[in-house]
Amino acid sequence: MDQQKFLELLQSIQIPDTERVKSATTELRKTYYPNPESLVWLLQIITSHNAPEIRQQAAVEAHRLVPHHWADLPSVQKASIREHLLQATLNEQSKLARHSDARVIAAIAAIDLEDGEWGNLPGLLVEASTSAQVAHREIGVYIIFTLLDAAATSFENKLTGLFALFSTTIKDPESADVRLNTLLALSRVAMLLSPEDDAEALQLFIGIFPSMVEVLKFAVDQDNEDKATAAFEVFQTLLGCESSLMGPHFANLLNFMADLAANTEISDESRSQALAFLMQSVRYRKMKIQGIRDMGENLTVKSLQIATEVEDDDDEDDVTPSRSALGLLDLLASSLPPRQVIVPLLKALPQYVNSGNPAYRQAGILSLGMCVEGAPDFIATQLEGLMPMIVKLLNDPVLTVRKAALHGIARLADDLAEELSKYDNQILPALIKNIDAASVQANNKSDHEKNIDMLKAACGAVDSATDGIEKVVIEKYIAELIPRLGRLLDHPDYKVKAAAAGAMGSVAGSALDAFLPYFTDTMKALSQYVTIKDGNDELDLRGTICDSMGSIAQAVGPEPFKDYVQPLMQASEEGLNLGHPRLRETTYILWSVLAKVYQEEFKPFLEGVVKGLLECLEQEESDLEVELGEHAKDLLGQEVVIAGKKVKVASATDLAPEDVDEIEGGDDDDAWDDITTVTAIALEKEVALEVIGDVLSNTRKYYIPYFEKTIEAVMGSIEHSYEGVRKAGICTLWRAYACLWALMEDHTGEHWTPGLPLSSQPSDELLKLGEVATTATLTSWEDEVDRSVVTDINRNVAATLKLCGPAILTQPNFMERTISIIASIITKSHPCQTDMGDEDDHDEDVADEETSEYDWLVIDTALDVVISLSTALGTQFAEIFKVFQKPIMKFASSATNFERSTSVGVIAECTAGMGAGVTPFTDSLLKVLLHRLSDEDPETKSNAAFAIGLLILHSTDSATYLPSYNTILAKLEPLLHTERARTIDNACGCVSRMIMAHQDKVPIDDIVPVLLGRLPLKEDYEENKPIFDCLTGLYQHQNPTLLSHTPQLVQLFAQVLSEPKDQLEDETRAKIIHTVKTVATSHPDLVKGNPILISALQS
Repeated sequence: MDQQKFLELLQSIQIPDTERVKSATTELRKTYYPNPESLVWLLQIITSHNAPEIRQQAAVEAHRLVPHHWADLPSVQKASIREHLLQATLNEQSKLARHSDARVIAAIAAIDLEDGEWGNLPGLLVEASTSAQVAHREIGVYIIFTLLDAAATSFENKLTGLFALFSTTIKDPESADVRLNTLLALSRVAMLLSPEDDAEALQLFIGIFPSMVEVLKFAVDQDNEDKATAAFEVFQTLLGCESSLMGPHFANLLNFMADLAANTEISDESRSQALAFLMQSVRYRKMKIQGIRDMGENLTVKSLQIATEVEDDDDEDDVTPSRSALGLLDLLASSLPPRQVIVPLLKALPQYVNSGNPAYRQAGILSLGMCVEGAPDFIATQLEGLMPMIVKLLNDPVLTVRKAALHGIARLADDLAEELSKYDNQILPALIKNIDAASVQANNKSDHEKNIDMLKAACGAVDSATDGIEKVVIEKYIAELIPRLGRLLDHPDYKVKAAAAGAMGSVAGSALDAFLPYFTDTMKALSQYVTIKDGNDELDLRGTICDSMGSIAQAVGPEPFKDYVQPLMQASEEGLNLGHPRLRETTYILWSVLAKVYQEEFKPFLEGVVKGLLECLEQEESDLEVELGEHAKDLLGQEVVIAGKKVKVASATDLAPEDVDEIEGGDDDDAWDDITTVTAIALEKEVALEVIGDVLSNTRKYYIPYFEKTIEAVMGSIEHSYEGVRKAGICTLWRAYACLWALMEDHTGEHWTPGLPLSSQPSDELLKLGEVATTATLTSWEDEVDRSVVTDINRNVAATLKLCGPAILTQPNFMERTISIIASIITKSHPCQTDMGDEDDHDEDVADEETSEYDWLVIDTALDVVISLSTALGTQFAEIFKVFQKPIMKFASSATNFERSTSVGVIAECTAGMGAGVTPFTDSLLKVLLHRLSDEDPETKSNAAFAIGLLILHSTDSATYLPSYNTILAKLEPLLHTERARTIDNACGCVSRMIMAHQDKVPIDDIVPVLLGRLPLKEDYEENKPIFDCLTGLYQHQNPTLLSHTPQLVQLFAQVLSEPKDQLEDETRAKIIHTVKTVATSHPDLVKGNPILISALQS
């Protein structure tokens, strides 16, 4: 090898000529780097060359070669290299070169120290770190940092000495670099430290922590962006370490970061980084934050204040303090209980909404919109008071405030569609008014652009506000909305067209057949965009058109839409090959919708649809994985833009160099890690998996030829790095099982019965698929840290047990592990419910505290599994109920309304499921339910009435509950006179069950007239069964009180035998008709004049 040529090639890498750099790199890698001598030459260049950029480049290359060649060098040569390299690094004047040299030293030391060599290095580094020369102190500490990074285990027994050194260097009076390097080193010590095994080191770390914060404060005050960024990253790193390291200082640190975030005197970059830390803290330390007095409220109020800085020209994707503050509010609302976030937000909201400053009014509605997804149930209870403010802002004189209000109402409607529809007579006119205001001719380009933004926002608000609302509501406004939206389909701006098309789909979806008069013209207007493909905006529009047409198909039904299906399917299949991820997703969703509309008639398209969906699942994602540095670890769970595309950072995994031939060129100043991203393909796979479930569930027997291949493809998604794909894959397996089960029941004509052993055995295909589904589920369910995945597994297991019965519980170990997992969830000890770093530290005090609505979802769905187990096992569930009884009873005594109401509802459903098996629990359940029958929360009272009725009906321990009959009736009386429909329904159901259980213990003469006066039921139609079982039974037995009310009873029968048809189950309907026949015999005049009763008798 030619040493001079080697140097020339190294120098060529520095020349800004792509071809020369590529050529030089290739020759170095192929000719020189495989040889150990190349490392020696690089080390010589580091210590002797006169150009700092060449020395630095040599260090970068040497760092990569050390693991491959250092061990091959002669011992004598190594000793000389060590001495000269350390001295050269201490004397290096270039900071970049010094830091690259330090990494070379660390790489060598990582090998040497493990082999028992270079034993004097730690002493030399301490000497350098305490030198009188600032430069020596700076690089000495930096080398220790890099060594901690490269060979942390070498310091496991030296932490006390390190703290002694760092307690001095963290306060270096002359050098900010020394202080910062110490901070960096301490971040690596934190990763190394095990508090439970080294209490002394823990206390030393806690002691030095305030000085660490001072380093960050100084960097921010000096407006040194690089140093501040590095310091912020240290504290982000600490969030991934044991929580006890920041323990006593965590509250102060949060307050410090919140103060930084709100400080308009410092740079926006530092403020945004402080907010990023707070966001990560809420993600990974939410239980700790929840336990700090007033912290949730303080962060909410600060975020609301910062949100006033939102400017009209801000892009939503820009990282600014105001946008970050809104993101923090979103996280706070979904992570902490409403009392800590929503209550203080709503308390502050009036002063913002009524402010004379438009920025405050804008901030108020934007903040409310950001919080609704995290606490929809609580905000729903406050809507009546909020609506005047919201409507006022929709009509605000300032355009930016109205636009913010439109975005806010869209977010509210996304999560509170049903509740918000009560106010549509206020909301929809305001939305129409905003569309009209933005549709006028603009005087200049600026106003034109503002009008476009307003039209997009107004259409988006209509899209959300009309999606899923009652037909009777949308019918009032359809004549005003459709013509306006139709005109906007001809707007020159593609995004406005798309927004209008989306709104049109929502209006149609809610209007159902009321949309038919507009169907032909609308389809004609939309169809012109079904095949456009000239650019991204056009393809985005095409995707939205697909969505809109799907909604219209569901609205008008299969017959009117049939002529559009074939061309639409052809266009959708073409859309798969246009290289546009969004269009591919909307294509899959369109297939899902059409499968639902046409069901088994969708068969002609199945082959192409299945082929497209499975090809999606078979796509490789490896080419789209990126490498981001270790400092990107704080981006976990966030979207970032890479190569112009949005991807979501899912996880970070250290990757060591595999081979010298695979080493790429580049700056080695930071360690690099492989980050698995959520690519566009992964997001596409998530949609495809969900659509497979829809298609197979609706096409049923015609999907059978594709079943095996589909299951094989779906199984490849179960351990995907992106939680959305894992979730969708497991969900699809359960839907496939349910589909196959339904087909088996259709074939055999037998329905499952509760309990084990099974009354009839499933087919071999079902047993095999059941094994696949349960095995795949258990790989995730027990240890999954993502709450949404666990929540969806809960939902699917619960639904399958309810639909398919106990057969799935016969799979090996599935019932035992299901019980164990559900028990861990409802005691808040599942991995998805713990803070990062606290997985093994289950704090009972924190577990007993109030829960956020988002966190409650995972518990709520776990309780659904409990209910479904009772349904599937019947009386045998009594033994299993012992496992769940204590935590369920604990929730029934919670200070939170929804926890009490849910748990009482669970008691009711489990009682219905296990029937007489509830008897041993009669005493304990009765005490709780009697107490809840007087609860302050109307939903809890309603559920308690439902539960007590079921307990009395099913328990055989009458000696326990009969003494409480009069007490129960007394508590039910005010419920029967409330105006809340659901409460009345459940109270009537309870009274009816009490009569059926012990007629002699109920004052029939007093109760029956009250009962008849509260009927028919308005909401909870399931309670019609016990009510009419009771009434028809009393009538057939000639109860004199009821006979005296025959005319009233006949009118009631007519009401429930009319629409809506789902008021009654078939069995109940038959009993009523039988009683009507009895009445017709004795009182023909009461029946013959009533067409509904005559029709019922004839049927």
